[in-house]
Amino acid sequence: MREALRRIEADYRRSADTHLIDLRLSTAWGGITLYLKDESSHPTGSLKHRLARSLFLHALVNGWLHEGSTVVEASSGSTAISEAYFARMLGLPFIAVMPRSTSTAKVEAIEFEGGRCHLVGDPRAIYDESQRLATELGGHYMDQFTYAERATDWRGNNNIGQSIYEQLALERHPCPAWIVASAGTGGTLATLGRYVHFCRHATRVCGADAEHSVFFDRFGGAPATITIAEGSRIEGIGRPRVEASFVPGVIDAMVKVPDRWSLAAMHALSTRLGRRVGGSTGTNLVAALACAEQLRARGEPGSVVTLLCDGGDRYAQTYYDAAWLDAHDLACDAEQLAMAAWLDGGPPPAPLQLSWQLAGDLAGRSV
Repeated sequence: MREALRRIEADYRRSADTHLIDLRLSTAWGGITLYLKDESSHPTGSLKHRLARSLFLHALVNGWLHEGSTVVEASSGSTAISEAYFARMLGLPFIAVMPRSTSTAKVEAIEFEGGRCHLVGDPRAIYDESQRLATELGGHYMDQFTYAERATDWRGNNNIGQSIYEQLALERHPCPAWIVASAGTGGTLATLGRYVHFCRHATRVCGADAEHSVFFDRFGGAPATITIAEGSRIEGIGRPRVEASFVPGVIDAMVKVPDRWSLAAMHALSTRLGRRVGGSTGTNLVAALACAEQLRARGEPGSVVTLLCDGGDRYAQTYYDAAWLDAHDLACDAEQLAMAAWLDGGPPPAPLQLSWQLAGDLAGRSV
């Protein structure tokens, strides 16, 4: 265990922090600054690298992992890639239980890190199947959906919230008016909300949810037992059930973004940055602009921070393939142009305002 902890800490010390990108909005935004915390620069290419590290540390110090243990995880892809990286570092076998719809690029990335993929047809079956495999093999089911919010040290230890505030220290608006993040497990939102409260910052935290997901409904008062049959089409975020790591009490608002608009925002941002980003980043961007729009309507300059969760190369055969988008009724050329105009300082697209859902501190406001 001590050797495993040493290897993880050594890897962390060899790594730099992720960049905070100033998106440089036009003057039409009235002095509002929008930042992207670029989590794609982690060794495994996504925000989930932080979570995987925390999950392994949590499992090790609790005595759940031993030499030779098979590590099993339920995942839509990115967490599994990161966990496969840490499992290989520790010399442990790793199995990812994922929906059959997971992109081929993510499957290949897991296998590149030495992991094995176990695909299931029903996204709701990944939990029970993961536990079954772990029990059968005498291994350990990591269960990111339960342990994400408790494995991460929300008081500090270079969690993502602490990193954001340190990087903003010399900016014009060092205390952001809003921090925006989407929910896969809910762990990142829980960490951000708790850290903001712990440090007594005036920042509000907004959650971004996908079209086929229950997190928004839970935030609005639906019972914790709510479920839906269809899985999210935005990989990495949105769940058909309320996960234990989703803590609605630590966030101030939520935006439920239609999938077509998430992908339109993804494409518009990729054009603006000159490189591809993933679909969850598009979801985040729509919610971040909703928060910025509220500030603009009030004439309040300030900063908004959101997350660039992962790069877009993993989605070359899906979100960046015109034939795939057409086949899944997600073609979004017109919406992409509307998002680009909004980024340039125009008004929020009217069709988007008719189709998104707002709750909490954004509900009933002119955005």
